[in-house]
Amino acid sequence: MRTEVDAKLALVRGWLDRSGLAAVALTRPGPVAWLSGGLTNPIDRSDPISPLWFVVTPSRAVALATVVERPRLEAEAHLGELGFSLEDVPWFDGDALVRAAEETAGAVRAELASDSHRAFGVDADDELTALRLRLLPAERERLDELGRDTARALEHAVSTWRPGERDLDVQSRVVEQLERAHALPVCLIVGGDDRVERFRHPLAAGKPVRRFLMAVVVAMRGGLHVAATRFAHAGKLPDSVQAAFESAREVEATMLAVSRPGATYGEVLRAGEAAYADAGHPGAWQEHYQGGPIGYRQREFEIASVQQDSGWFSQPIEPGHAVAWNPSVAGGGKSEDTFLVEDDGLRCVTQTDSWPLVQVHGRPRSGILDIAR
Repeated sequence: MRTEVDAKLALVRGWLDRSGLAAVALTRPGPVAWLSGGLTNPIDRSDPISPLWFVVTPSRAVALATVVERPRLEAEAHLGELGFSLEDVPWFDGDALVRAAEETAGAVRAELASDSHRAFGVDADDELTALRLRLLPAERERLDELGRDTARALEHAVSTWRPGERDLDVQSRVVEQLERAHALPVCLIVGGDDRVERFRHPLAAGKPVRRFLMAVVVAMRGGLHVAATRFAHAGKLPDSVQAAFESAREVEATMLAVSRPGATYGEVLRAGEAAYADAGHPGAWQEHYQGGPIGYRQREFEIASVQQDSGWFSQPIEPGHAVAWNPSVAGGGKSEDTFLVEDDGLRCVTQTDSWPLVQVHGRPRSGILDIAR
């Protein structure tokens, strides 16, 4: 782990040197987990600010926390072994962490960079995101393990659904299995029947699901995220739903085929836009998020095919990136899994041997489970 942290500190310091900045403060859960090799501290899971901060200068790496968190961090986080010194501030002083960052950097807050924390003068969130897009080998292994655990939790919950069971009961099984695996469901959507056909996000509402079930999850562990969607049905699947699925899979197949080293994210999105039209749904990409690179956020960035002025549009895809595209078609069609980009192609990390697969342009993809079989 120290080797991983040292490599990331070198990346940050190289960027500081090129930028001419005195220091950067990492204040959000994703960047903090990335720099520390997976340390997460969710106290209030709704808080976008981490209870642990890192301040990196050309010569120092300092961890900052309140006096409340220091005893646990000293006993369990092994920050010293990772190369960080730990300092604490009063919990009741809302500005104390920012002042401590200034003291560490020897510069005023207006001159310091951060991951979009409003107290600091330089917003370097995009630059920090770019540094972490290419996952290190150890991170790829952790993502692979998280993908398997997430798929198993999701597929267990969906495969044990019985017609008439409430969407909330299916959802609770997903949560239980993920929490047992020390993973946090940061996004969870479970719905059924006509609500899946009408809404892209049929959030669980305590309604019985009788014929058609969708479960979507983004799970996080050690700061890393994976995304997957699974469906099941009881009885004959309506022709309209089947057609929507086939269209979504065609779009996804096109996007996955373009997601190769050397291509850009903009090229993938433009190909997806064309694929919607070829499938008979021109402009349907506007109806839902299309996904993108995944890692220390649900999506590290998410742009549309028309946003050619975004710096991310020309971002090259490289080995070590992870992607989770999310094409969907009105009427219940959707396809989503998480893939690692490797030198010789894509590898799905959320695919198991226990789920029905369909071949789409020669690639195995997650099918729809018929619970009557």
